[in-house]
Amino acid sequence: MARTRPQGHDRYTISEVVAYTGMSAHTLRWYERIGLMPHVDRSHTGQRRYTDRDLDWLDFVGKLRLTGMPVADMVRYAELAREGDHTYPERLELLVAHREDVRRRITELRDTLDVLDYKIDLYAGATPAPERH
Repeated sequence: MARTRPQGHDRYTISEVVAYTGMSAHTLRWYERIGLMPHVDRSHTGQRRYTDRDLDWLDFVGKLRLTGMPVADMVRYAELAREGDHTYPERLELLVAHREDVRRRITELRDTLDVLDYKIDLYAGATPAPERH
């Protein structure tokens, strides 16, 4: 489902980012604390102001979360990205290893889905036994 970005014109409040990402404000602050979120600018009153680049990063982090990447690996990836282009090989290695894990889990899920489909078809075609009084 495509989401519409808030109309903050590259200066989004935390509440706009919460509404856009579905993440809680607590999660966003935690991401910042653990180094998963790059430095977030602040207004003159100290309020966080997220940019389009931050939203792009959060979209990517959301995909990594959805695929089950451990937080430690996501933080490591973020650290490498901040270090610069010379870390491409290490970032590639991390993503390739994670992709293999995702593919393995997809295979497991397909096998599990086959079992569920079999059981559902079995029960859907079964005639309940008459009740005994």
